[in-house]
Amino acid sequence: MDVIIWDWLSYAVRFVHVITGIAWIGSSFYFIAMDLGLRKRDGMVEGVGGEAWQVHGGGFYFIQKYMTAPDSMPADLTWFKWESYMTWLSGFFLLFMVYYVGAELFLIDSSVLDISVLQASVIGLAGLAGGWLVYDLLCRSALGQKDMLLLAVLFVFVVAAGWAFTQAFSGRGAFVHIGALIASIMTGNVFFIIIPNQKKVVADLLAGKTPDPNLGKQAKQRSTHNNYLTLPVLFMMLSSHNPLAFASQWNWVIVAFVLAAGALIRHFFNTMHAHKDRPWWSLIVAAVCFVVIIWLSSFSPADEIEQSNSDSEAVYELVMERCAMCHAAEPGWDGMAGPPNGIVLETPEDIERQAQLIYLQAGRSTAMPPGSVIELEAEERAQIVAWYEARP
Repeated sequence: MDVIIWDWLSYAVRFVHVITGIAWIGSSFYFIAMDLGLRKRDGMVEGVGGEAWQVHGGGFYFIQKYMTAPDSMPADLTWFKWESYMTWLSGFFLLFMVYYVGAELFLIDSSVLDISVLQASVIGLAGLAGGWLVYDLLCRSALGQKDMLLLAVLFVFVVAAGWAFTQAFSGRGAFVHIGALIASIMTGNVFFIIIPNQKKVVADLLAGKTPDPNLGKQAKQRSTHNNYLTLPVLFMMLSSHNPLAFASQWNWVIVAFVLAAGALIRHFFNTMHAHKDRPWWSLIVAAVCFVVIIWLSSFSPADEIEQSNSDSEAVYELVMERCAMCHAAEPGWDGMAGPPNGIVLETPEDIERQAQLIYLQAGRSTAMPPGSVIELEAEERAQIVAWYEARP
């Protein structure tokens, strides 16, 4: 019964995480698009930097943006922060439930680094906290006054952090921590910079003072960073469904191209929202990045093995011996109520039905089996590759 309750709790947290994430990303996309679409017109109220008419749901909306703040505090003011906070909190709870409680299956790979559950958890938490601190220090430094140079340095920093995570965790665990780091940077921007700065502006208005325009400028910079990081963080969080991304030989290099492609796609849409000539080149380069990602994911340790034994019986025996402990009608792993994703690998017929998944998860990538439980040698993965590719 405890396993059933835990499974439903996990699902409930995932549901909350997805819903709040949609709300946060939606508001981020909307406000950036709205901000870029504002236009200056004759006769605007003093302090207003731009305005726009929008139509949605059968009604018309008239929007104005004050570059710093209005002369007096509005009677009603809507704050956009809880979407971000709840997305991060639910995501952190999921990280704890799946990757720290289940570290032996999902986080630790002894072939990468032989560490304990406690050590893995400490490394993960330290990486997230330290990553935010480094990012924040970079933004507050002299680099913060040079947007393009700052973005280049931040790109190198995130890629370096991704490489470091791949040296400590399984590919799956590394990618989710890269995503968690990016998400922590984004929520940290909201919690430590954007909302506090806005509160300072409100306090100044209530006190009859003129707010510091630098507060809005700093908040806008962090909000823009969040906008460009949105697509990469989504890729990382969904990557657990794609072993060719997280469990490939060059997974940390894939992170670099994901960051670049995500930023290029956002650049295209942001430029479009600003009613400027659309930079079609950015979508073309993003597509090239995706092609490179596919190419990088094709490399496997199995490719370095010359032997190509495609004996089906040998592969059946290998899979049943190494995989059926978990992928059985009644798994032998403690706390596992049923086979992962409902996949059973107890007979040759089961293996033939799941041949493609076995090829992707255990042949072309090192996603399965979990490295802290059972390790497949490169020769054994090459055997699986040869078997699958020899099938009619």
